Amino acid sequence: MKLLILAAGLLLAGPAFAGPVTLKANPVDEDGRITLGDLFDGAGSAAGVVIGARSGPSVVFEAGQLQAIARQSGLDWANPTGLRRVVVRHAAAAPASTPATNNAAPAAAAPTPVRMAPGRAAYAERIISRNDIVEVAYEAGGVRLTIAGRAEGNAAEGQRIAIRNLQSGRTIDAVATAPGQAVAGPAAHAFRTQQLAAR
Repeated sequence: MKLLILAAGLLLAGPAFAGPVTLKANPVDEDGRITLGDLFDGAGSAAGVVIGARSGPSVVFEAGQLQAIARQSGLDWANPTGLRRVVVRHAAAAPASTPATNNAAPAAAAPTPVRMAPGRAAYAERIISRNDIVEVAYEAGGVRLTIAGRAEGNAAEGQRIAIRNLQSGRTIDAVATAPGQAVAGPAAHAFRTQQLAAR
């Protein structure tokens, strides 16, 4: 219930007026720190807000997560083309002719950095890595709330992970369910039970 109240407070605490922004055609970064200015034209004073880290040649964000994070910083991205994912590449490695966004889910989609460390088999199983931006869902009594947070560690599907709320700074105990996705509360226990039963 405490998390439900916290999540509700976050959702209601967004800026009253959000400035419209446009997603860049080929988002890139140079130093491994992904900011709103790397992604959006017209980010203004929010351009320097760091929303993630890149440890490989590219990193993938879910479009819904980007909308939520941008909104918390006073930016309004309408996603007019209905993108599902946004890829940010290292500036030196991004070909000008390759689009950084994709609407479908192709089999050859650019890998996230969590799958690129050699010599560690467990690393390839991770779906969330430390400092990733994660959308945490909390369901109780038929109400579903989501908040954005930063991963405090690494996790494979079904593993517990601590997520730090970007707005309040508090840590949420959650369970990783998909890349950039986690659940908390009763749904987390149910997901872990389902994963254990399937093994």
